[in-house]
Amino acid sequence: MSRQPPDDTPYSRIIATCSLLEIPPAWLEQTAPGGIIVAPFGTEYGGEQIIRLTVNGDGTSASGKFTRGSAFMRLRHQRTDRPSFDAYLHGKGWPAHGVRSTTSLSPRATGGWFEQFVIGSGVPGTFWRTERYDNDAYTLWLYSRDTLSWASADYERDRTRYEVYQSGPRNLWDELEAAYRWWADQGRPGCGRFGLTVTLEGQHVWLDSPGNPVPQH
Repeated sequence: MSRQPPDDTPYSRIIATCSLLEIPPAWLEQTAPGGIIVAPFGTEYGGEQIIRLTVNGDGTSASGKFTRGSAFMRLRHQRTDRPSFDAYLHGKGWPAHGVRSTTSLSPRATGGWFEQFVIGSGVPGTFWRTERYDNDAYTLWLYSRDTLSWASADYERDRTRYEVYQSGPRNLWDELEAAYRWWADQGRPGCGRFGLTVTLEGQHVWLDSPGNPVPQH
């Protein structure tokens, strides 16, 4: 996206009708001080919320809170590649050097739309797939976009412990579990307590105030 402002900028409002992984920095420059940016904002892992940002006085940052859930098509040039499962096993048979463990956190508990948003805010560069079986059983697969790390967690009804395998430099299930349990420890706050700050250099999701960013795991 061009960073050269159109002739009729600055705008008092920018409203997006497509989902974004990142708010384009050019939008800060193209919005008048005190102007509003409204956009569907989703994490790479999943989940999406409407963000309402107010641009600061010098146009170098914007901040605001999320207002409600949403589900819009992703902006085309922000759609990320999703490599095939074979790219992660590197030709090795199961479990392909994955390290086995168990967890008390049910994979099912992590699958809600808002739970995905919270996890994605704390576990960047990660996406998931599911492999489903009979009797509602399934495997939740976690992948890092760089194809170096993966994890699996098996869900079966009536279990209290769930089998996990992890491989690569990142322990993706451990990261997911840390993000989920951080949220649970805060009292499972909803959408209205989360916000986003955007600068010309980057962005971060926060809880209650910009000085309290969601921890990265």
